[in-house]
Amino acid sequence: MPRSVLLFDGVCTLCNGFVRFIMGRDSAGTFQFAPLQSRAAQRLLEDAAQPLPDSFVLVEDGRLFKRSTAVLRVARGLGWPWSLAYAGIIVPRPLRDWLYDRIARNRYRWFGKSDVCMVPTPDVRARFLSD
Repeated sequence: MPRSVLLFDGVCTLCNGFVRFIMGRDSAGTFQFAPLQSRAAQRLLEDAAQPLPDSFVLVEDGRLFKRSTAVLRVARGLGWPWSLAYAGIIVPRPLRDWLYDRIARNRYRWFGKSDVCMVPTPDVRARFLSD
């Protein structure tokens, strides 16, 4: 199993843009990806006893991170200069998650929604978990 897997809303334009952003900056190949709508994501989450967001979930070394913490941990994993964003972890989680929730709740209205999940191109297909 890969060390870090970002599960994302496969029909969300903002989420897909974030995945493309990560792929372009993750030269070490630290992160793999799977749409939350996929069987691969469901297998990873089958033991999760907690309610999970429908936008981003980071599975890192078997641990689940959600909402703003997931986003900040991804930024930290991207290296300089993006890792500087991890300093946001000092902001109390309820405040970070409040902002995250506002964006997540309005993401379709503000950024759009696709009818289907993103289909990875052949050059990045290996970074996506298969069903």
